[in-house]
Amino acid sequence: MSNKNDFFQLEANGTTVRTEIVAGLTTFMTMAYILIVNPGILSACGMDAGGVFTATAVASAVATLVMGLWAKLPFALAPGMGLNAFFAFSVVLGMGYSWQMALTAVFLEGIIFIILTAFNIREAIINSIPANVKKAVSVGIGLFIAFIGLQGAGLIIHNDATLVSIGNITGGSGLLAIIGLFIMGILLALKVRGALLIGIVLTTIIGIPMGITQMPSGSWMPPSPAGVFFKFDFSNIFSVDMLVILFTFLFVDMFDTVGTLIGVSTKAGLIDRDGKIPRVKQALFADAIGTAFGAIMGTSTVTTYVESASGVAEGGRTGLTAVTTAALFIVALFLSPLFLMVPGAATAPALVLVGLFMMSPVKDIDFSDYTEAIPAFLTIIIMPLSYSIAEGIMFGMLSWILLKLFTGKYKEISVLSYIVGILFLLKIFL
Repeated sequence: MSNKNDFFQLEANGTTVRTEIVAGLTTFMTMAYILIVNPGILSACGMDAGGVFTATAVASAVATLVMGLWAKLPFALAPGMGLNAFFAFSVVLGMGYSWQMALTAVFLEGIIFIILTAFNIREAIINSIPANVKKAVSVGIGLFIAFIGLQGAGLIIHNDATLVSIGNITGGSGLLAIIGLFIMGILLALKVRGALLIGIVLTTIIGIPMGITQMPSGSWMPPSPAGVFFKFDFSNIFSVDMLVILFTFLFVDMFDTVGTLIGVSTKAGLIDRDGKIPRVKQALFADAIGTAFGAIMGTSTVTTYVESASGVAEGGRTGLTAVTTAALFIVALFLSPLFLMVPGAATAPALVLVGLFMMSPVKDIDFSDYTEAIPAFLTIIIMPLSYSIAEGIMFGMLSWILLKLFTGKYKEISVLSYIVGILFLLKIFL
């Protein structure tokens, strides 16, 4: 046990083995939905669902293990939501390219990210984001993740007139989610350790007589990944379309990852006095390696998961949290029916409460200076409303640069901030 303490520096980080394991379990439980959702999305463009399930679990485990053992940070990785939809519905079904070509683009993205990370370019981009915007990123992600939870439980639904409205809260998933929120709220108020994880388990059990939680069924052996493993198509790599696809993957993944690392690190209290994330280069390598390896296995872009915040909320502070989550992804390969029985209504309340936890940095944002307050506010509000972490950062950074520039405070803008701003403008107009 002492070796583990030394390796992960548990005492120095004010945590214990038990806390880290519970945090890793909680992170896994809140992001295990990707094992269901990712195969569903990628199979829509012709990929083998069983193979994608295995690829998703293995790629997530490997990338998260790199994060835990090398970066020693409590963050988990998996194929990113949004990026998988772009892969399936835009590149393959929309533009008419094969999923093999789309996988090739993801693989190239991973290689490019490894190179950019090796030369500290991605780390420099993170450090170019202003302190108040960094704090706003955490708050924005909090609202975003809460919105995802409310949507997943059916508490917030689509409405043609108003875009969104309240769903059914008197029965079905909506009612179960409210019950789960009530259970977790009580446990948190009583300061019960592992409150979110206990709440997820109890809500899942309550969902059985309600007909929402389905009992385990199907094969317990991992599906073969042969149908999607190493299926690359390099015939169009020099086409203009490939450049557009590659740029989109690179842009969205870079700023989603940056936003998640900043937001969750801020909440975990891992940001140092200079506003930097410890071992951020290794963390970015984990994301890049995961993306390249995931493409080889047969899945879309792997990225750092915002649901890592649920583990941080349970006290996770070191790589042992990530190692625990990685181990559970491997276990999930052999116990998939058991893990997949957890309904979205059981994990949704945890996401909502994590959203609450991530709101705390808002009190440290400087709202007295409008050149700081407006960018921070735009960062916060755009993330949930656009359903994109990257878009929130884009609005925040561009407004910060413009307000500083036109109010005579241009000396506060670094050269790299200008470069990042230009990249955002290229993203808008290209």
